[in-house]
Amino acid sequence: MKGHLKVKEDIFWVGALDFDIRTFDVVMYTEYGTTYNSYVVKGSEKTVLIEAAKGKFFEEHLERLNDITTPEKIDYLVVNHTEPDHTGSIEKLLDINPNMTIIGSAFAIKFLKEITNKDFKSKIVKDGEEISLGNKTLTFLSVPFLHWPDSMYTYIKEDKTLFTCDSFGCHYCDEKVFNDLIEGDFLDAYKYYFDCIMGPFKDYIKNALDKIKDLEIETICPGHGPVLRTDIEKYVKYYEEWCKNDKIDEIVIGYVSSYGYTKVLAEEVFKGVEASGIKPKLYDLETADKEEVLSNIGVAKGLLIGTPTIADDTLPPIWDILVSLNANVHKGLKAGVFGSYGWNGAGITNVEGRFKQLKFKMPVESLKITLNPSLEQKEQAYNFGKEFANNINM
Repeated sequence: MKGHLKVKEDIFWVGALDFDIRTFDVVMYTEYGTTYNSYVVKGSEKTVLIEAAKGKFFEEHLERLNDITTPEKIDYLVVNHTEPDHTGSIEKLLDINPNMTIIGSAFAIKFLKEITNKDFKSKIVKDGEEISLGNKTLTFLSVPFLHWPDSMYTYIKEDKTLFTCDSFGCHYCDEKVFNDLIEGDFLDAYKYYFDCIMGPFKDYIKNALDKIKDLEIETICPGHGPVLRTDIEKYVKYYEEWCKNDKIDEIVIGYVSSYGYTKVLAEEVFKGVEASGIKPKLYDLETADKEEVLSNIGVAKGLLIGTPTIADDTLPPIWDILVSLNANVHKGLKAGVFGSYGWNGAGITNVEGRFKQLKFKMPVESLKITLNPSLEQKEQAYNFGKEFANNINM
């Protein structure tokens, strides 16, 4: 696809399409690719570029920009968030037009100087501050930690359009760009993006949602993925729902078992939890669907990990879950460890260490069994599960 796209009267999309990317920021899989959205807003007196693009896509970005204006005619560049996928091309834009003024939060201007390694004209804006483009007005809303401390929204009241950078975005590339024109359903990408990028900052999202609740919004222009110009309320309500921190009386029990011994313990732990009146969910992490496990951990009050010890460590399926947990996202989760081992039990110790990193409370002492559990040790596992369950609401 070549050329710009009209978003609204005198508002244009001039971003870049990245169909081929398959991982983003190392931590995300991007099976649908992504976009680096950038927008030109032409006022009767001033022209503004909102966001830029990843440096690798500068030429594509510039081609679309030149299709509607030229960099030399840009008066302001608004940076809602300075992560390099949105700002990588700014250094080259400044080479073309050193006279444009870059607008952002105090953190944004500070970070951008470190990214571009050059001086530039800048204006730091505060929450609620406005800048006139003539017949259009930019209003800036401070929304820190969505998902960097620099983040803000830009609202144009005359066009009822909100520019949100990473909020309300997703990694989904389609040359049609607008959500009402895209034939596929991108809700899975929208939710996955929320979980990975916004999930750790739910309290900040709630603040942002409160800040925009009284705005008239017909269009949301994010930094990645489809421009939302229909069903706005639906996409905002998804965020409202996903921000809820309601926990349910469930305990996820995940285990890996090399010889079947830790599995025996896991089954007894399951029975003990169940006997307490708390619902347990048991997963063999070697074969279980990772996203299902993480989804259930996200709403559960407790997590128990059963691990053997192989080569002085726990095993990859367990680490895969543990490194996906976050001290902010899973704040308040209670955890425990059990397992069978041969001679040192380091796998259990290492899982304990990860739980301590995450600041999870461990209300009961870890259960360590040597090799094949006896009848007495099976009873210990049962009691371990029951005692843990009795502590999750304390």
